[in-house]
Amino acid sequence: MKRDCTTSAAPADPATSGPVIRIAGLHKAYGLLEVLKGVDLVAEKGSVVTLIGSSGSGKSTLLRCCNLLELSQSGEIVIEGEPVRWMKEGPGRRPADARQVRRLRTNLAMVFQQFNLWSHMTVLQNVMEAPVTVLGQPAAQVEARARALLAKVGIGDKAEAWPAQLSGGQQQRAAIARALCMEPRALLLDEPTSALDPELQQEVVRVIKDLAAEHRTMILVTHDMRLAADVSDRVMFLHQGRVEEEGPPEQIFRAPQTERLRQFLSATMAG
Repeated sequence: MKRDCTTSAAPADPATSGPVIRIAGLHKAYGLLEVLKGVDLVAEKGSVVTLIGSSGSGKSTLLRCCNLLELSQSGEIVIEGEPVRWMKEGPGRRPADARQVRRLRTNLAMVFQQFNLWSHMTVLQNVMEAPVTVLGQPAAQVEARARALLAKVGIGDKAEAWPAQLSGGQQQRAAIARALCMEPRALLLDEPTSALDPELQQEVVRVIKDLAAEHRTMILVTHDMRLAADVSDRVMFLHQGRVEEEGPPEQIFRAPQTERLRQFLSATMAG
């Protein structure tokens, strides 16, 4: 069930290996509603960590806390060995250095459930926008990379099309190309297939599997248990804001240790 690690891609350099993302004791609440209750997560370089669990278990919130789209009340977030610096603790906690946040975010690219492509830009312009405007890279250099990435995800012929002219699966593949064009250290994917019809889901699943085979660092939130089993190095089952169980996919899907996970898998597979 675990992804095949025998590929032509170069193995990770041991000298530069180590966690791309490390989270320790993370707490997040919305008013009196405590969503994350002391969560730990480690994403090693070149690994795929998949978050599973029922709706409301805290998966997407945890993912959004990784790149500070959501602000946690306590706990540690470390990106490539650099801890996020905070002011205060509790409800008033905020990052202490806005420049650090902007810099760290350039290392983490988010792929959302709803694509979020700019409707007034062509697909190529969407993919090029952030590297040119945020990173200040030369447009000609970025265009060459963007076209190569669109070809990589199977929509090279759609570069000049408008988002509205694409199917949902094509739009999500464009969103993945846009994220990759930032050359991030890690991809954060929040339910990338859940807004798609089953046939279109498979287009995106193939791209995610290809990226996993290349040893791209990814944190993936998904309700697709087959995808989780196929691409993950580690699977984390969240329940009511806590990590109820985690381990390699073979353990999680074939020999779950907790009754809650067994019930969740039984209900999910039956559905």
